[in-house]
Amino acid sequence: MLTQLSVRNLAIVEEASVAFGPGLNIITGETGAGKSVLMGALDLVLGGRADKSAIREGAQEASVEATFSLSAPEKVDLLLTESGLPSCEEGALLIRRLISAAGTGRCLVNDAQATLQTLRKIGCLLVDIHGPYDHQSLLDSDFQRRVLDAYGHCETVLSAYTETWQDREACKRQLAELQGGAANVTEEIDRLQFMVDEISAAHLSEADEEELIQRHAEAANAEQILSLGSAIASALVDGDSSAFDLLASTQTQLSELANILPEAGDWRKETQNIATQLQELGRALDDRLSKIDSDPERLQQLEERMALVQKLKRKYGGNVVAILETCEKHELRLQDLLTRTERIEKLNTTLSALTVTLTGKANRLTEARKAAALKLAKAITTELRDLGFLKSGFSVDLSPIDPAPHGADDISFGFAPNPGEPMRALKAIASSGEIARVMLAVKAVLASHDSIPVLVFDEIDANIGGEVGRAVGQKLRRVAKDHQVISITHLPQSAVYGQQHYRVTKDVVKNRTRMQITLLEGPARVDEIARMLGGKGLTSVIESHARELLASATF
Repeated sequence: MLTQLSVRNLAIVEEASVAFGPGLNIITGETGAGKSVLMGALDLVLGGRADKSAIREGAQEASVEATFSLSAPEKVDLLLTESGLPSCEEGALLIRRLISAAGTGRCLVNDAQATLQTLRKIGCLLVDIHGPYDHQSLLDSDFQRRVLDAYGHCETVLSAYTETWQDREACKRQLAELQGGAANVTEEIDRLQFMVDEISAAHLSEADEEELIQRHAEAANAEQILSLGSAIASALVDGDSSAFDLLASTQTQLSELANILPEAGDWRKETQNIATQLQELGRALDDRLSKIDSDPERLQQLEERMALVQKLKRKYGGNVVAILETCEKHELRLQDLLTRTERIEKLNTTLSALTVTLTGKANRLTEARKAAALKLAKAITTELRDLGFLKSGFSVDLSPIDPAPHGADDISFGFAPNPGEPMRALKAIASSGEIARVMLAVKAVLASHDSIPVLVFDEIDANIGGEVGRAVGQKLRRVAKDHQVISITHLPQSAVYGQQHYRVTKDVVKNRTRMQITLLEGPARVDEIARMLGGKGLTSVIESHARELLASATF
């Protein structure tokens, strides 16, 4: 359950904190006192849209903090682990949302940085906020379908159907791609075949990059390379007065010098090593020069090869790797087109099989929904009679449609609020007060089927009053047996059923409006119920009536 909600510098709230209890929590207060701010704060901490204009005037940052105590934290822990966040210790979950006047903000879960998307996912698992206008969603056919599926536990059958529907749609898309532009297929095959043949015939490899450029440069400058190389070889080893000959003479002189100057022996050895290196250098130079090809035909071959590679680069890619990748892509597309007829036949066979399978699964889903529809209509009718519709009728109708993502059924809620009236679509006849009560009836029915632990009702009893208000309070109390319920209300007949009752007030301190929320007990709660009954003109009769209402609200 939600155990604590703390708000700072949000709208008219300077600082407020409320500790909620189990069961039914009632929040009351004058219109404009700030009850909606609390609901806005809860929506924010669960990932709702933030607006920096909501920050209290003069403050740089607003913050909302919510603490939850989870008896079964497994689903939340799994989500936190997937998001790289700390799991709940002993079922404790702390969520904080900070909004800055500079336009930035932060989300923290168990004191670790989190994304807004993670907050929204957590909110979907923990809290269902039902605002004063949310009952309009009851008129939406998709919402009605979700209610029926939730009540009938149709998730497994629906999931099996949806999987097959998605497979069939994917098959249809592949068919459309293959069948599209049939008139141009022959042209495309010819075009692709030409490009693949052109690239393949070149037998490209990595050698057609830097290595080809180097070989061409060598062939183009062969004469100069041979001329310079021969001169260098002559100077080093081969020619008269070569460096090698000079070193040989020097070695003889150093041998004589060593007889007089002993360290000259070391110099002779170093000179000998240098001479050996000169010989090796000369042999390497001769070997390399022997491989220089000065044949003009060879140069022409290399130039033609370079021209071919450059041509392919201009047409198919900036380098050899890109050209080969283009060739591979064209080969795959060519294969697709060449086997097009065969693949179309296979896909048509697959599509027919998927259609048969989908029809079977759609029928099973329809049967499951029909069975659930009868029970749901009966259960909601019972709840509606508790809410003042003593002779009303309620129906859940299914009509066939073409297979869609969620089945082959159109779901429609029917309602006949008064005896003698025909059953018609809910959206065609219900007033806002009637829709609010129908929504509460739906929530009451789904309470034992809904895994969301915290239900928030923001003025769900708007536009009703009197004895129906008492029925609403009783219904909220029943729902609170399976969930923690937080309800904002203006009806004293409903408020008396709260197990915890909070009053929101606002006052002016130093010319600044400030909101406060207080837990009411004993005489304070009697005074609040009396205020709700009689406004400002409190009398002993109204106070006595308030006490009677509270006393009669035993459950």
